Amino acid sequence: MRIDIITIFPEMFEGPFSESIIKRAQNKGLVEIHLHQLRDYTTDKHRKTDDYAFSGGAGMVMMIEPIARCIDALTAERKYDELIYMSPDGDLFDQKMANSYSLKGNLMILCGHYKGIDERIREHLITKEISIGNYVLSGGELAAAVFVDSVVRLIPGVLGDETSALSDSFQNDLISPPVYTRPRAFRGWEVPDILLSGNEKLINDWKLEQSLKRTAERKPGLLKEDNDRKD
Repeated sequence: MRIDIITIFPEMFEGPFSESIIKRAQNKGLVEIHLHQLRDYTTDKHRKTDDYAFSGGAGMVMMIEPIARCIDALTAERKYDELIYMSPDGDLFDQKMANSYSLKGNLMILCGHYKGIDERIREHLITKEISIGNYVLSGGELAAAVFVDSVVRLIPGVLGDETSALSDSFQNDLISPPVYTRPRAFRGWEVPDILLSGNEKLINDWKLEQSLKRTAERKPGLLKEDNDRKD
């Protein structure tokens, strides 16, 4: 997989992409991540990427020309499965979306700033708009990093145990059950006996029961969505 990210703050990705899972995926050659400084596609000496909005109002708008030049340059080199704009009003990102994008070949991500980008970019060049939550960030970089981490970890070969991702929360529309490790007892707090029983069926039944209970308590909307799909 190749991911190209357009941003005016490429340095914001240095930490997230140089550690842990993302670093491992790049070292294994399973993903290429390329950061593109939008200011490199400006034509004025100040490398300006924003301007005042027509009709006035507070805040600046990212200009259409540098963005279009950058996108044109990248699409001239390869075909992209999706041109993504990280936006608070985009489709809400979830695990099913992460699963889908982990199967793609080439993705481009545009990180906005200020009051957003010129609407014509969204209308004519962007193919998908994604939000990581109903709140506003100072820019799209953090949202893009979240998106990339969630997607890349699902690529076969990235995780040490490829079955690990299959038991993550939301993979089956349920929250994962509680997990425990050594020591068996700590400050009088005990690990549930059933997890030490060795009875695989009883353990699996307990995990499913706990997943259903947690989902009903913490994310009841997931159960409703699942029931709606079955109806």
